[in-house]
Amino acid sequence: MLNRIMTIEIARVTEAAAVAAARLRGRGSEKEADQVAVDAMRTALNMIEMDGRVVIGEGERDEAPMLFIGEKVGTGKGQKIDIALDPLEGTTLAAKAMHNALSVIAMAEAGSLLHSPDCYMQKIAIGGGYPAGVVDLDATPEENIKRVAEAKGCPTSEITACILDRPRHAELIAGVRRAGAAIRLITDGDVAGVIHTADPAETGIDIYIGTGGAPEGVLAAAALRCIGGQMQGRLILKKPDERERARKMGIEDPDYKFSLEELASGDVMFAATGVTDGSMLRGVRFEGGCITTETVVMRSATGAVRWIRKRSRAK
Repeated sequence: MLNRIMTIEIARVTEAAAVAAARLRGRGSEKEADQVAVDAMRTALNMIEMDGRVVIGEGERDEAPMLFIGEKVGTGKGQKIDIALDPLEGTTLAAKAMHNALSVIAMAEAGSLLHSPDCYMQKIAIGGGYPAGVVDLDATPEENIKRVAEAKGCPTSEITACILDRPRHAELIAGVRRAGAAIRLITDGDVAGVIHTADPAETGIDIYIGTGGAPEGVLAAAALRCIGGQMQGRLILKKPDERERARKMGIEDPDYKFSLEELASGDVMFAATGVTDGSMLRGVRFEGGCITTETVVMRSATGAVRWIRKRSRAK
């Protein structure tokens, strides 16, 4: 089990990264905003008494600054902990001062989070309260929409799917629409997209479908483990070097379909701090010589969800 004090420590980590990134909101520089968020998150992590290892890190795919896979963080003393992170989830959103940019992190007991190369992942997710196995990556979009509608006890016209707005999703979008469901397209930020399925009455999102980053997939799975839901993920390993890296990380079958519990198991903590205003959290505020942040912290062992609004003097 994770130490309860980590509930506060994990919030401090995302707060530090969010504040650093927020200073560059709307400046149009994705890499610079990502870099300052990475630096701030690394500094905060290294102040925690733990033997931490990054198992899901920043994106080589985008040649971004990294808290790289395998990097050791923390003081080196204390509990061994797996860490998945994205110091700035939605770099484009932050650079353009658009909604839903976040700083996110998940921590779990060593060996609890999926170790994978930085690649893309096919994902499908729904919230809690449904029978097991309602959705499946191998089913068609039409079938998945119909299954969710039947389980919810409503027509498909009352189902809304969240999908990243990408050309690669053209057929997926067409399939969802053929099923009669509505679609909410998002430009970035699929961690928040998956989390929104946990509370469809509030968010209007019943199901998340599509292909996005594997790091974001593991982070989203960590959040769903805390608040309840179902999710499947399959790594997209097209290149020989990606498959070899995955094999070295213990993934023998490149086409394996991971369940929620295989993506994130054990005692998991998840935290997110808003960088810009969004549907889940308010962004960082710089007002009157003070900094105000809004953070959500979740824990799977207790099912607890805490919202933390912090106000501190600007340095």
